[in-house]
Amino acid sequence: MLRRLSQRKALLGLYALVAVIGVSVFAAYVITEEPAWYLRVKYPLHYEHIISNHSKNYEIDGALIAAVVYRESSFDPKAISPSGAVGLMQVLPSTAYGIASLTGGAKFEEDDLYDPELNIRYGTFYLKRLLDYYGELRWALAAYNAGQAVVDGWIKVGSEIIYPETRDYVKDVIRIRDLYRVSYGERLN
Repeated sequence: MLRRLSQRKALLGLYALVAVIGVSVFAAYVITEEPAWYLRVKYPLHYEHIISNHSKNYEIDGALIAAVVYRESSFDPKAISPSGAVGLMQVLPSTAYGIASLTGGAKFEEDDLYDPELNIRYGTFYLKRLLDYYGELRWALAAYNAGQAVVDGWIKVGSEIIYPETRDYVKDVIRIRDLYRVSYGERLN
């Protein structure tokens, strides 16, 4: 009886391992089943040199920056959100003023956020600070979307990401980052 129970446990463990491997292979297949040229049409890349420069400057994955830009504004430098976030990376003016004071942007004006170079620089600076602060990509992206105070509150009470919109945002950005890696490879770093 004991031997039969051990065999069942071993068999269940084997089934679980096969299931995990199967899911991993399927996920890799789904990401790469479409040819890179098709992904480049579906997920275009604009401002490649700006993204690449700030990726190097702030030591952050260029595909991640491109994914945030795509998810936030679809590469529209004139985008404005209902909450007042502006430009490619949807930077709030209040956040931008803080970044300007930290980085020596003494002559910063809100309209500067429509400039792709400055918007990506400030958005990347902010994202890097969030990554350094939280030490985990999903929390950094959640804070980029929902705000740092909200995420700090979730972490303090041991919660997961509560807002469905923010959960979807984090999943989307990570998925799009992976697609940009497949589509553009080294061009973003």
